[in-house]
Amino acid sequence: MVLGGRAGAAMLAVAIGACVTAPSDEEIANKATAMLKSSFKASGQAGLDRLDQDATQRVCSEFGGKPPPKDVAEKIEKLNLAMIRYPADGKLLGDWKSGERIAQEGRGKQFSDDPSGPVGANCYACHQLSPEELAYGTIGPSLYQFGKLRGYGAETQRYAYGKIYNPDAYSACSNMPRFGHNGILTEQQIKDVAALLMDPESPVNR
Repeated sequence: MVLGGRAGAAMLAVAIGACVTAPSDEEIANKATAMLKSSFKASGQAGLDRLDQDATQRVCSEFGGKPPPKDVAEKIEKLNLAMIRYPADGKLLGDWKSGERIAQEGRGKQFSDDPSGPVGANCYACHQLSPEELAYGTIGPSLYQFGKLRGYGAETQRYAYGKIYNPDAYSACSNMPRFGHNGILTEQQIKDVAALLMDPESPVNR
């Protein structure tokens, strides 16, 4: 049977609309994840699990690199603040000299790196720390004189340790790696980098 007139036009419009209905955000995300996983191959210590996002990463991805709304940001920060594990011994600072080496070291988590070799934070890729270091990135703020400007007290020490451990606890959807949360640095290494920022004798504060 052939339909004409308004009835036929209406049915045709419905049929066309059904064909061009946009996929949902969930469908797009699932397809993107599947495409990524099919494009990358596990190599060395870099496994496909690195493509899996946790709750924070999934929410941040929804905003395409833009800052999330204030209420969303507050929830993200609260969630990540609760996940920071502070040292059981109560000591937040280690050896700033070791911290400087960690800040300069960029190896550790690439597929070609030896898992038993040195692991660094590569801090100078994004920040200025010591005036003696001529090459540094500007993605992150300058950390030169971090402790000198903020004070060397317990509250600032706790902030420095927590910020290195999980920066999303203080700035939702931060570009900074979650060094402790993701197991990039050990507790002692985080202490050492915190000492680089906080020790009055470190080159950061001179």
